[in-house]
Amino acid sequence: MHLEGSGARAPGAQGVELLQASPRGAGGADASNSCLRDWAPAGREGAPFLTKGRSHSPLLQMSSARSKDPCFTENTPLLGSSLQEKGSPRMPVYHPEFISEESWEDSSADWERRYLLSREVSGLSASASSEKGDLLDSLHIRLRLSKLRCCVRWLKVTGLFVFVVLCSILFSLYPDQGKLWQLLAVSPLENYSVNLSGRMDSTLLQVDLAGALVAGRPSRPGREEHVVVELTQADAPGSRRWRPQQVTHNWTVYLNPRRSERAVMSRTFEVLSREPVSISIRASLQQTQAVPLLMAYQYLPASVEAQVTIATAILAGVYVLIIFEIVHRTLAAMLGSLAALAALAMIGDRPSLTHVVEWIDFETLALLFGMMILVAIFSETGFFDYCAVKAYQLSRGRVWAMIIMLCLIAAVFSAFLDNVTTMLLFTPVTIRLCEVLNLDPRQVLIAEVIFTNIGGAATAIGDPPNVIIVSNQELRKMGLDFAGFTAHMFIGICLVLLVSFPLLRLLYWNRKLYNKEPSEIVELKHEIHVWRLTAQRISPASREETAVRRLLLGKVVTLEHLLARRLRTFHRQISQEDKNWETNIQELQKKHRISDKILLAKCLTVLGCVIFMFFLNSFVPGIHLDLGWIAILGAIWLLILADIHDFEMILHRVEWATLLFFAALFVLMEALAHLHLIEYVGEQTALLIKMVPEEQRLTAAIVLVVWVSALASSLIDNIPFTATMIPVLLNLSHDPEVGLPASPLMYALAFGACLGGNGTLIGASANVVCAGIAEQHGYGFSFMEFFRLGFPMMVVSCTIGMCYLLVAHVVLGWNE
Repeated sequence: MHLEGSGARAPGAQGVELLQASPRGAGGADASNSCLRDWAPAGREGAPFLTKGRSHSPLLQMSSARSKDPCFTENTPLLGSSLQEKGSPRMPVYHPEFISEESWEDSSADWERRYLLSREVSGLSASASSEKGDLLDSLHIRLRLSKLRCCVRWLKVTGLFVFVVLCSILFSLYPDQGKLWQLLAVSPLENYSVNLSGRMDSTLLQVDLAGALVAGRPSRPGREEHVVVELTQADAPGSRRWRPQQVTHNWTVYLNPRRSERAVMSRTFEVLSREPVSISIRASLQQTQAVPLLMAYQYLPASVEAQVTIATAILAGVYVLIIFEIVHRTLAAMLGSLAALAALAMIGDRPSLTHVVEWIDFETLALLFGMMILVAIFSETGFFDYCAVKAYQLSRGRVWAMIIMLCLIAAVFSAFLDNVTTMLLFTPVTIRLCEVLNLDPRQVLIAEVIFTNIGGAATAIGDPPNVIIVSNQELRKMGLDFAGFTAHMFIGICLVLLVSFPLLRLLYWNRKLYNKEPSEIVELKHEIHVWRLTAQRISPASREETAVRRLLLGKVVTLEHLLARRLRTFHRQISQEDKNWETNIQELQKKHRISDKILLAKCLTVLGCVIFMFFLNSFVPGIHLDLGWIAILGAIWLLILADIHDFEMILHRVEWATLLFFAALFVLMEALAHLHLIEYVGEQTALLIKMVPEEQRLTAAIVLVVWVSALASSLIDNIPFTATMIPVLLNLSHDPEVGLPASPLMYALAFGACLGGNGTLIGASANVVCAGIAEQHGYGFSFMEFFRLGFPMMVVSCTIGMCYLLVAHVVLGWNE
């Protein structure tokens, strides 16, 4: 290796080459010393610098540490320069005797530069070492986080399994005692009475009546046939002396003029002591002919407050599982149903399997199933893609104009159709439209389902709570008909829509509706999801199916690698407004066309008949078909006309998880009703209304009913809540001490129950249906994603509805 001085040579200086090749071994040290001695010029000012540098220079120390050659014969990059000869392993140096004083100064400057260079290289090495240390630290953190996730997952599985086992044991320990029904023939001429012995461990007595009964009170009291159940119990001697010696409870049940119809009524009475209880039944009939009734009774060990507390804890647990996505919402509803059934078994009111099945609303499930079959066949025609392109063309490339148009159309459709049916038809169109425009379907679907619930409240057939209210016979006798109810609700919902559209734009002000990734990456992710979902649905029952599943999973791995490569090279550049919408329309029209016009004609014909039958069912009483039957018959018609051979392909598109969720939710809500949760909420609302002064009672009643209904409907299903609140509000309106008209209370209940469904994801049936279809397409949204938009919309819409009712009924006195 050669060391070449960078300073200027003295005139006549001769270059001397030192130690061209020193033998390694025993003589290596002497050669090295002689080489270093030749570096020190005696009597020069540079000698001390070189002597000091020879002893302590970091460059020399580092070079000697990195090389075993005594004269630095190693070709090291630290000492290399641009002047190094190509392929030369040596660096020429000049003997100090032939170097002038200026040359030494230049050489010293060169050494200083090389010293600084070595310091920089050392700093780079140190930074590289620090980066390696940071990488190791991040790996340790990730390892700890993965261990923590495994522990949390293990705790979750263990805790839920222990909970399920405990509920199963409790449910199996208490047998299904059943109800012993007694046949009664009540008449005005004689009374029926029975004496029951007291029980120490019971605090409640539940009495059930079955027969031609009707809920609520008549519009003209005193002219309807009714039965009075009188329960009398003697107080315990010497205890609670301020109470009367005998406690009597009266329960009036009104008879249905149609003796062929059957209904079951239940009432729970508080048992004050261990003294015997007497039950007496007398009838008030217009004729002397006896009316057959069935009666059953049973003691319950838990008080109403304890049952309500248990029901509240179960409902809160279900919401925790859904909000934090600990398990799927279907499984959360099943766990809540199991816990509620175990609680009913513990209090002695365990239902039989037949009764649990009767709790499920099969009409709703039939409606969902039939419409899902229709939509699945409809999607094969390319009609949804065609509608998406047309909507894009009408909006002229403006995203917000398109979103408002979709929400308005969905609201109008849901006012005349069931809102569940509307979302079954609109969700696939919206998803395909967002895929074409590279929008995020989740945000658009949430806005759409919110306006579907708002629009459904405008008419008597748009939402199930409105159907329940208008179908009530007592309210019809009071003048609450279809036309009047629709006219009243339509005005209020129009006001709500006028405020909701600007509010929606405000809530979406800082949210990007466009996908952050280009459309090809979004489609690739969706393709990966579809392949993986297809592979998971294949049951490895045979060798061929196992091989196909492996092929599909291999395809998923290949696409994931392709996605990773594309994500590395892609730059996020997305315009907020499509300037070339006309060109895009032409390309989209060529790409997205009707694929099967004959099948489309068949689908439109059957769907038109189904929708027409929905309208006839609401207006013509001679058609004895419910909505569920109409949807099922329409699905069968279309399956025949479409000549579907691959029936399993159609069944794969049915949202079985959504259907199972609704079944579990119906069981859960009915079990909570048996635990007196809904009844307790209604009674407490009535007590609060009675506490208000008479001149402000109507205002307080409207405000309380709207907000209690809205909050309750956002937490529990609005169908059983509405059915429970109607008799409570009817009794409140017929109470002479209260003196409230019934129609404002029913309108307040309708506004709260319908608009309150926007509060949470499981507050309305349309929300769950939309979320299920979106999840099947790979665009599922969580509870909190819906809550962030739905709850503010619910609060504002209920406020507008409440103000409208206050002006209409308190200020203007529109109480007819």
